[in-house]
Amino acid sequence: MSSHERILVVDDEEQMRELLAKVLERKGFQASVCGDGTEALAFLEKEPVDLVVTDVRMPGLGGMEALRAVKELNPDIVVIIMTAFGSIDQAVQAVKDGAYDYINKPFKIDEMLLTIEKALDERRLRHEVSALRQELHTRYHFENLIGKSRPMQEVFGLIEQVAGSRSTVMVYGKSGTGKELVAKAVHYNSPRSTKAFVPVNCAAIPAELLESELFGHERGAFTGAIATKVGKFELATGGTLFLDEVGSMRLDLQAKILRALQEREVERVGGSRTIKIDVRVIAATNRDLKKAVEEGVFREDLYYRLNVVPITLPDLKDRPEDIPLLANHFVQKFGQESNSGIREIST
Repeated sequence: MSSHERILVVDDEEQMRELLAKVLERKGFQASVCGDGTEALAFLEKEPVDLVVTDVRMPGLGGMEALRAVKELNPDIVVIIMTAFGSIDQAVQAVKDGAYDYINKPFKIDEMLLTIEKALDERRLRHEVSALRQELHTRYHFENLIGKSRPMQEVFGLIEQVAGSRSTVMVYGKSGTGKELVAKAVHYNSPRSTKAFVPVNCAAIPAELLESELFGHERGAFTGAIATKVGKFELATGGTLFLDEVGSMRLDLQAKILRALQEREVERVGGSRTIKIDVRVIAATNRDLKKAVEEGVFREDLYYRLNVVPITLPDLKDRPEDIPLLANHFVQKFGQESNSGIREIST
């Protein structure tokens, strides 16, 4: 048995606490001692400890009071209670108050050591599980964006770097690679996360309606405009506007998008009043925009305005190690939705 964990022994009997401390040190633990609960709490406020072994009956602050105070100070500290005057009721109460175990005196040293090691094993396991969950959350999952491959880890790194800034982001990737998931990951990990995330699929809206969708329109601006409509730029104020498939946008509309980004203001179709906006724009495309600029179908000035931080999503064929992760993700997702009971697949 060997460990770097630190253990505090609390007992008003000097012979007992010194004996336990020596045994623990021989087993590789770092051991400290205190004579009562008050002294122990003062020690714990200054020094990090992994586990406390405390007697119940001590002058001043007793073991049960010390247990509750330790758990209030740091719930992560494991506490083992020992006493020569034990009762079942007291043992039950100790566990309810957060003690790992309750040991009656006199006890065998091997019994105490085994209990301590089991308690520390459980603590280590809790820490490992917590660390793994945190790693999965921060490195492998961004709003259901999944991957452990090097290309995806690079994407996650870019998301983490850019999320806290105001920079415009351009997401490149083929259809189905998760461009909107990247946009959501940037938004929901940013200071704007409490405000709206407003997506617009520029390729799915007829060209003649897209301007009204983005900027809004005034009543009577065109046939069928029976009421004033607020545009997506206004709706996204304070938050994020996601322009999906921005490469399909008409040149005349590109000019208006550029002005909105430069001036941070818009005008509704059929209106004359300028409306101030505070919007972070994230754009996405499955096209080669640089080539589109060369071909004259995409404005060069808008390209540079949008392409401040480019993020390129890899094709699935370039990250085969992510396929099992994705497969299990969708099995779990659809299994829960259909109540089928299927939770994973063999690999």
